[in-house]
Amino acid sequence: MAEPIIVGGVRTPFVKAGGQFNLVPAQELGRVAVRELLERYNLDPAAIDEVITGNVAPTDAANVSRVIALRAGIPKDRVAHTVNRNCASGLEAVTEAYERISSGRAQAVIAVGVDSMSNIPVLWTKTLTDDFLEMSTAKSGWRKLRALAKIRPRALAPVIGIKQGLTDPVSGLMMGDTAEKLAREYGISREAQDLFALRSHQRATAAWNEGRLQDEVLTFYPERSSAPVTRDIGPRDNQSLEALAKLKPYFDRRWGTVTVGNSCQVTDGAVALLLMDEERARALGLPRAGRIRGYAYAGCDPARMGLGPVYSTNRALRLTGMRMSDLELFEINEAFAAQVLACLKCFESPPADWAGSDGSSVLGPIDESKLNVNGGAIALGHPVGASGARLVLTVLNELARRKSTVGLATMCVGGGQGGAAIVERLDG
Repeated sequence: MAEPIIVGGVRTPFVKAGGQFNLVPAQELGRVAVRELLERYNLDPAAIDEVITGNVAPTDAANVSRVIALRAGIPKDRVAHTVNRNCASGLEAVTEAYERISSGRAQAVIAVGVDSMSNIPVLWTKTLTDDFLEMSTAKSGWRKLRALAKIRPRALAPVIGIKQGLTDPVSGLMMGDTAEKLAREYGISREAQDLFALRSHQRATAAWNEGRLQDEVLTFYPERSSAPVTRDIGPRDNQSLEALAKLKPYFDRRWGTVTVGNSCQVTDGAVALLLMDEERARALGLPRAGRIRGYAYAGCDPARMGLGPVYSTNRALRLTGMRMSDLELFEINEAFAAQVLACLKCFESPPADWAGSDGSSVLGPIDESKLNVNGGAIALGHPVGASGARLVLTVLNELARRKSTVGLATMCVGGGQGGAAIVERLDG
């Protein structure tokens, strides 16, 4: 088998939806990230065999990966496809790239994660869609008017795409409701959630102020604007516990503890990682930043989807013969503060339904000083299809800064799954 390595990666700034990237579609975010990646390594686009893109939010491109690849200059005889594993779509792109190279089907693959949450559409009801279809196919003006007259005001109510996408059709719960469920089951207080959120902002702003994120983030020039975006728009220097405490619960208005302040931000952004056969990378004189030592996906109760990292991490560790104590750095996607805090409890003491998992636990406690050291999605944002790739890039860069060896990138997945990748730093 070929040995896949990660040459390196880059990402756009992450920008709150409706902000500076409001007019930038997902394919343009992805194109810019891929072009920057190629230019940073002075790599001919013809050296790329395939582009795999993780994407969740609907776009105006049926296969957004193909559009990104062609517009980035990848030759038209190369292939590209789009994957969707909900929140772990970016991670799925990375692990599929790993498998392509391991199997010998490709030597160089770009894994992209991208979402433009600003451009999630507002939909019409099925009733109104049928009425419009009847009008458009009517053979006479009279029949068109008759079809128009059938439309009732209640049919005009829009279907909010982002709300629909964040609601699990099996459990019937919005993602925030699953976080409320975990907060109640594991006794996680509002204050604990707000403290965790505050720490995310403090760590993210410190990382930017100390220059720890600049290398992984490109400068983006939005369309119709001359002002460049050079850093993430989300971390707040002036965030305070008092300000967070004033926010009302968003999902359970009466008894809840989950607010917009202790939840991830709705965000636009893209990430691109270059994976390559190790011998091919050496031949081209490219760096060996790291590799995926092992990875796993695992299912769990959709109503407790936030615990997905616990199940997937246990499986990934077992597949590699490792234990939690072997890991030196941790990135857990901050979908919600309550969700991460529940995971921390379960890493230390596995959940009640552990008998339904894939065997005995090799988990253990996480030192929080090694968790999300540059902040997480509560401060940086969560462009759903991009975050999994961002976690891999961030943990790899931080391992290099610390001269550490092995880290974990893991996340919960809407619908009741978890994804985990064990990332190992190489010598370069």
